[in-house]
Amino acid sequence: MPSDSMDDIELKKIDLQIPTVRSMSRDDSSVSEERVETARGSILVAVQGDRTKPAILTYHDLGLNYISSFQAFFNYIDMRALLDNFCVYHVNAPGQEEGALPLPDDYEYPTMDELAEQLMFVLSHFGLHHVIGLGVGAGGNILARFALANPEKVEALCLINVVSTQAGWIEWGYQKMNARYLRSKGMTQGVLDYLMWHHFGRGTEERNHDLVQVYRNYFERQVNPSNLALFIDAYVRRTDLKLVRELEPNRRKDSTTLLMPVMNITGSLSPHVDDTVTLNGRLDPTNSSWMKISDCGMVLEEQPGKVAEAFRLFLQGQGYAVKLSRKLSTSLSAEGMTTVPSARFIDFTRSTSLDDSDLLSLTHWSNASIHITENPISEAVAC
Repeated sequence: MPSDSMDDIELKKIDLQIPTVRSMSRDDSSVSEERVETARGSILVAVQGDRTKPAILTYHDLGLNYISSFQAFFNYIDMRALLDNFCVYHVNAPGQEEGALPLPDDYEYPTMDELAEQLMFVLSHFGLHHVIGLGVGAGGNILARFALANPEKVEALCLINVVSTQAGWIEWGYQKMNARYLRSKGMTQGVLDYLMWHHFGRGTEERNHDLVQVYRNYFERQVNPSNLALFIDAYVRRTDLKLVRELEPNRRKDSTTLLMPVMNITGSLSPHVDDTVTLNGRLDPTNSSWMKISDCGMVLEEQPGKVAEAFRLFLQGQGYAVKLSRKLSTSLSAEGMTTVPSARFIDFTRSTSLDDSDLLSLTHWSNASIHITENPISEAVAC
């Protein structure tokens, strides 16, 4: 009997399975859109979830809106479970929503501080007493301004790739040129390349070709160029947040800082890593944490699982108990994270907590730990 005999196999049919294409559509029955009148015109706010639940307020970055910035993230399986416990209010900057008409020629676009002031009209419109902020880039800067002016209205902040300083000369030059091209020629290749770099950093084609094509097509076809130029102008004229890290306990309450807990997130491949480190160095170390996520620039799209778990732990740290449809670990990867030096104990009887039956016991909480990087200056780590 031959030692190397093989059975013949006949291949009769091949079925191709095409993976689901990432799409950006406003046809989501769980989201309702409302126009909110403000002192500087109306803005579009999309509401997702039960309005009787605690509120999460989101704000998007340049070139995006609530659909392109947050839709995929909140449709991620872990975040959909979170929606059973919270209601999300997605704020769109003026003229940045999908299908927006060009703003009038004589329209004076709000400054970054005025965009932050518009959020008070949003809270008043929906009857919200306080919110949890989730902002990316320019949107995070706006939320930080709102939190500085109205600390009693913001329970906690999650800021992603946020810049706390004014624009430098290089950024100012690039953005001014982008705004000029958007007004005169529309979405040129140079503006498109800058937006892709702004959101993803470099080398994105090699690590996530399909996602890059989705966003390239979105910027080319869905963005109103003249409206985006106005938003870019407002962002590049931003003032410094003037945050100060005061280490003297007696003088800390009088310093200009964010008084609420802050989670400061960036991607290891993002062009804004150094800016988030600067922001971290200006925040109060007792109520802030910094996290760098590996192998990504646009963290909500490229690493939604890690951000979702970190965000869930962050909310639990503020006294919220979140029901999940499946078992998740109670800490992030130990090899990529370090423990916050001092954890702030939260009163679990607070009125904003969810059902008492859902709350973690004090004994369990006292033995738990949240693993989030606090100080990137002394030891830069990534998960």
